[in-house]
Amino acid sequence: MTRRAWTGSFVGLLLALTTLDAQVASARADQHGAAAPRIAIIIDDLGYQLGPGLRATRLPAPVAVAVLPHTPYADTLARAAHASGKQVMLHLPMQARGAQVPIGRGGIYLDTQRLELRETLTAALASVPHVAGVNNHMGSLVTAHPGLMRWLMEELADRQPMYWVDSRTTTQTVALDLAHALAVPALRRDVFLDHTPTPGAVAAQFARLKQLARVQGSAVAIGHPHAVTLTFLEAALPALEEAGITLVSPGELLGDPPARTAAAQHRPLP
Repeated sequence: MTRRAWTGSFVGLLLALTTLDAQVASARADQHGAAAPRIAIIIDDLGYQLGPGLRATRLPAPVAVAVLPHTPYADTLARAAHASGKQVMLHLPMQARGAQVPIGRGGIYLDTQRLELRETLTAALASVPHVAGVNNHMGSLVTAHPGLMRWLMEELADRQPMYWVDSRTTTQTVALDLAHALAVPALRRDVFLDHTPTPGAVAAQFARLKQLARVQGSAVAIGHPHAVTLTFLEAALPALEEAGITLVSPGELLGDPPARTAAAQHRPLP
């Protein structure tokens, strides 16, 4: 397929989805008169590449960005995102299952001790300016550890109003429960936009995000600074209002969160 044909197919798909969204939104509004569903989107893994990172910071606000600590462009990208009205998050590395999986500098490991965790978090926050919240980078091993997650949430509780977003890289995560137990404002990821980084897969996951928001009242997505993801969001985000969906920051979602049932909070991973 030529580049022109691919672009035409992509735009055609987006227009079709937008038209369907508008029809569904109009029907729901007529029937219920309810407030618009809300979505929050976080772009993870910023810090190592300047070009894609800057492109992410230029997405329509209030898309949030999550920046890896101690990376070459962490400071530059965090400041650029803040200047464009976006919430900045610390994308905190955490050990994953599999001993050989590198997590990067400034991370939390299964053998991290209490004081070491505090020092690691403090140094990571110092490397990323304007942080409003934290989410985990990898972490399928650490986020399932009650002791480590309690220590982390104690640290975040001491840094209020800093919030937590559980990336949910494992079904065994206890991070959200411990955040709630320690009164740390917290959300969980509902959708990964680009687990499969192709136009069709990203479009399908975005449609799923909107449907979850309509059912739950809100939904949270995480994506990455892949060219396919950024291209899709640049085209799709301006059409959200017509679809009857409001894009908000994670902090705004926490400021007035719709009720979620325990079943919704603990749905299986996709």
